Amino acid sequence: MKTPAAVALLIAVVTISSVPCYGQDRPKTRDEAEALAAKLQYQRGEVVLKDGLATLKVPDGIEFLNGRDAHTVLVTLWGNPPMPDPLGLLMPVNVGPLNPESWAVIITYEEEGYVKDKDAEKIDYADLLKQMQKDTREANKQREKEGYAPIELVGWAAPPRYDKELHKLYWAKQLKFSGGGEDTLNYNIRMLGRRGVLVLNAVAAMSQLPEIEANAPKILAAIDFNPGNRYADFSEASGDKVASYGIAALVAGGVAAKLGLFKGLWIFLLGAKKFVIIAVVAVAAWVRKLFGKNKAAT
Repeated sequence: MKTPAAVALLIAVVTISSVPCYGQDRPKTRDEAEALAAKLQYQRGEVVLKDGLATLKVPDGIEFLNGRDAHTVLVTLWGNPPMPDPLGLLMPVNVGPLNPESWAVIITYEEEGYVKDKDAEKIDYADLLKQMQKDTREANKQREKEGYAPIELVGWAAPPRYDKELHKLYWAKQLKFSGGGEDTLNYNIRMLGRRGVLVLNAVAAMSQLPEIEANAPKILAAIDFNPGNRYADFSEASGDKVASYGIAALVAGGVAAKLGLFKGLWIFLLGAKKFVIIAVVAVAAWVRKLFGKNKAAT
């Protein structure tokens, strides 16, 4: 049997001061998990996000889950910490959250102001990577004190690219977590708007990079800010706020870096019959207990 990839999504949405008991409200059996997954309401076609902020035209081969169902997948089925509902979740058609081949893209929005892109062409991404690797090593000291697995930023899986006409930024990082296993792919998409940034994050095993990259262009083309919220609509004279960081900080961590969230970076896990665990020890212990029983039963 093929071991499922640890599919994760890195989202800086909340700061949580202590490690929660992840397994409390999770399904206790595979049958319970499948029954819950069967209730998810997948959507296709056109979806309006966040009270008219943006519109998503769900691409062929992709399905959309709204914020509530996305929360069910991330927290209840995949055992992640409680968090505010995201704007939504994109998944491949007819795969489902319990399938070993599944991957997902979480959509969130950071209303931190208008991000100026004047520095985009001047950034030395090789130097930026070195600084990010240094920052990651420093952050690991605090992570380990708090019981989190250390992270190694191996390098770019795909170097940052910025489309100045569309104001869309995308890149991919190769991450390694302690405990071995296949390296993890963190694919990032940022769409700049009038008052903030649409954030799309997907993480998969490195072997899934071709699949993620194949889907990235159509996802990029499928979502955009609505009139009045677009980058070109910015008006400082109207009181629009300018973000305190630029393109380089978005790649390095943006809001997460500013808020100091690297020390408690949450790793979102894909649940299935077997798990490749890459995060908090408490999660690993709970998963071994539950799915170890399932494995014995089969």
